[in-house]
Amino acid sequence: MVRYGLVGAGMMGIEHLNNLAVTPGAVVTALADPVETSLGWARRALADRADRAAAFADSAALARSGLVDAVIVASPNNTHRGVLEPLFDAGLPILCEKPLATTLDDARWVVERAARSAAPFWTAMEYRYMPPAADFIAQVHGGRVGTLRMLSIREHRFPFLPKVGDWNRFASNTGGTMVEKCCHFFDLMRLITASEAVRVYCSGAMDVNHLDERYDGRTPDILDNSYTTVDFANGVRAMLDLSMFAEGAENQEEITAVGDKARLDVLIPAGEIVYSPRVGFRGEKRVERWIVPVDETALKVGTHHGSTFYEHQRFNAAVRGQGPVEVTARDGLMAVAIGTAAEISARERRVVEMTELGF
Repeated sequence: MVRYGLVGAGMMGIEHLNNLAVTPGAVVTALADPVETSLGWARRALADRADRAAAFADSAALARSGLVDAVIVASPNNTHRGVLEPLFDAGLPILCEKPLATTLDDARWVVERAARSAAPFWTAMEYRYMPPAADFIAQVHGGRVGTLRMLSIREHRFPFLPKVGDWNRFASNTGGTMVEKCCHFFDLMRLITASEAVRVYCSGAMDVNHLDERYDGRTPDILDNSYTTVDFANGVRAMLDLSMFAEGAENQEEITAVGDKARLDVLIPAGEIVYSPRVGFRGEKRVERWIVPVDETALKVGTHHGSTFYEHQRFNAAVRGQGPVEVTARDGLMAVAIGTAAEISARERRVVEMTELGF
């Protein structure tokens, strides 16, 4: 059995607990959170299990306890560096929730510390592991669309949810919407294109959500919609269309890859993939459709279309030395970097070259 510790028992932390409950070879033995209410949520999530998890106020105490073989970090974004330092010092395997950090300096620090550690460090980019998305990515990498030239991602979803202390209402805590939310999609862009971003242009605003909210007299400052274009070094252009006030959409995520031979779409949560080869002007369409199944247990224990379940199987294997780290600290850094460029672009209304940020 791999003994897990969880740091941060908020909404995403509870999702991790629920997925660890159905991960073979996993047992939760320690929790860390400074908020007693959050620890209560975690205890209730563990109530029906054999897990007997000790509770600690912080990651340093958890790391000193000797009770864990691996740690999941799901604390607020701006706490990651402070939370990770004692875990690195203890030489523990770590799965750290996205975004890796809220600043490039902190993200670079994590990369440097992870490189010095012999233990696995994994950035939690769940969207890679949604089965329909994984099938879609494999099809693109297998040449189904020919040479990839264009990639578009649409997420039309619900507003940011309430969090402990309302920390996610302010860019100073989250890194901004383009870092907090959209690092997932910038990670997918890098993965699918197999290339690095060279320039970013983002047009975005806070137009609908949180306008009437006040927290200690402060008004939230997080974008709720945007269009972002990313140019990649290999010539592929990618686009992200984000709306945080479109929860009525049939599909929350839609990804389209267009190459010189075909177009490929994936729709989530429908789980449908649509393949549309080129047929020439007025040629008869030859569209193919199929549904990618998702394990029912995986769907029930999380809110990310089963992806957290599959991610945990891979991380568990890496901890046991039976599989590689698939999402590195550098992957986490690069997703934050593109998000940071998008935040700058939206606020300053200009194109941002990645060289400006040191890439």
